[in-house]
Amino acid sequence: MNCRTAVFPESSVFLITGGAGFIGSNLCEAILSMGHRVRVLDNLSTGYAENIAGFRSNPKFEFIEGDIRDADICNHVCDSVDYVLHHAAAVSVPESIEKPVDYTRTNIMGTVNMMEAAAKNSVKKFVYASSSAVYGDDETMPKREEIVGNRLSTYAVTKFAAEEYAHQYTMHYGLDCYGMRYFNVYGRRQDPNGAYAAVIPKFIECLLRDEPPTIHGDGEQSRDFVYVEDVVQANLLACVAPHEAAGEAYNVASGKRSSLNEMYTVLSKLLGKDLKPIFRSERKGDIRHSGADISKIREKLGYEPEYDFENGIKEAIQWYKEKL
Repeated sequence: MNCRTAVFPESSVFLITGGAGFIGSNLCEAILSMGHRVRVLDNLSTGYAENIAGFRSNPKFEFIEGDIRDADICNHVCDSVDYVLHHAAAVSVPESIEKPVDYTRTNIMGTVNMMEAAAKNSVKKFVYASSSAVYGDDETMPKREEIVGNRLSTYAVTKFAAEEYAHQYTMHYGLDCYGMRYFNVYGRRQDPNGAYAAVIPKFIECLLRDEPPTIHGDGEQSRDFVYVEDVVQANLLACVAPHEAAGEAYNVASGKRSSLNEMYTVLSKLLGKDLKPIFRSERKGDIRHSGADISKIREKLGYEPEYDFENGIKEAIQWYKEKL
């Protein structure tokens, strides 16, 4: 099932928290293109106004600058909303280890504020961003939703706690919640800058500038890279999923694993570059291998990834070439 074939009532209103961010802005674009109303809540701490600048003239788009740590704001923005796509979060593994209190306030209390507001306002579906970081030190490969290890960072703890609250809100408070355990998402509007930038945009930016990128560790650590269009698909499928599928978390990935070295080779080839990367020490809290079993989301939500790595990365490169 293609996500664009998901049918919603014409009057549907979607609230996207973190809508000025990478994944959030791609969700905005997709839902507006389907003709539905979109409301965004974002405090612009990590999102960018420019990510949503192109939507401002659309009469079906509304932006509210505010913070999910403010329960009153959460309640206000959930008024008359049908679907919540909750993507506002603090998202850096290394930073979460340095700032555990901040991450707890934003990712746990902020998420509970949103669930509470959504439940009170009779929202139909609450879809929220979780993370493959919840698998921690479990070495099972590929990762299956029911087997998790010890979490290796505050960030991972906050995401796992959100899943537990989602289960409670589904069970006791009449709110159908669906967790999206994102693996390594990449694509347009992903920020290549900052100390905690994701690896693909960072590598693309370095190669476009003829600078060797830095790899933490030996480069043999593996990741499941998933293109942002497939992430949009998963979110929209969750919005039309049955109640029986609620209260659970789902791997959102391509179902294929690549090492950083392999990924770098593909990027170098597509960009026609031959630069040796700089290898540095591993980062604290990073997991060694990450790959997803996507059979559960296939079966329960009808998800089918439409982009392999080479096709997704070609689209991403095109976007960065135009923007950088």
